[in-house]
Amino acid sequence: MVTIIEVTFILMYFGIIALVVEISTILLKMTGLDKDIARFQAISMLTGTGFTTGESELVARHPLRRKLAAFLILFGAFSLAVIISALSSLLANRSGIPQLGLVMGVLIVILIVTKMKKVQERLTTRLEADMQKVHVMHELPIEDVLFVGKDDMCTEVHVFYDSKLIGECIGDCIEGEADINVLFIKRGDEVIRRNLSEVKVQEGDVLLVYGDRSGIERVFEMELEHMEELEEGEDAEKLLR
Repeated sequence: MVTIIEVTFILMYFGIIALVVEISTILLKMTGLDKDIARFQAISMLTGTGFTTGESELVARHPLRRKLAAFLILFGAFSLAVIISALSSLLANRSGIPQLGLVMGVLIVILIVTKMKKVQERLTTRLEADMQKVHVMHELPIEDVLFVGKDDMCTEVHVFYDSKLIGECIGDCIEGEADINVLFIKRGDEVIRRNLSEVKVQEGDVLLVYGDRSGIERVFEMELEHMEELEEGEDAEKLLR
């Protein structure tokens, strides 16, 4: 029969897991992740469930987030062995709860401290400074390199056979849009970066575009709609011919 001590031990263990998840969520959020995404990825890494969504790339492509991810994966792997060992010890001689209580207390203190606004501001500044000193530019996600904000957008634009852009020069396509930049054009195996304003758009081109979200959605409205249809599996044959 399960005793109160055994139930207490198990509840304390899950409390420690919850605290680790919450602290990791706060730290991931400080690196720029959305809170909900940060918590989901923390749980995913801790439990070893291995979700391979596009959101997981936000962690894998970021050097500081990778360090946090490595800790969570290792903690999740070893904690299962620890609970089995500790439960065995508890059942044998009723020991272990004071030690777990100490660990839990320390984690609660860490959680309270990391939730303080001043501490979060200092840690965020420290993390940003660490990124600048330790990591070179090519290691960072493109969103961080380009300082993508809520009103910014960095996306690929696929040119389909019925695009009105075909035959137009890039400069003419974005004329009058001061806050849109075409970074390069991928044409088959070729990547075009020079004199982009004079390059004429061809069917099958892939443009990497960065700038104001509303401007990009206005200029490349048809192409973005076709890309959404293709992702949803609608009219794929028609679009790709």
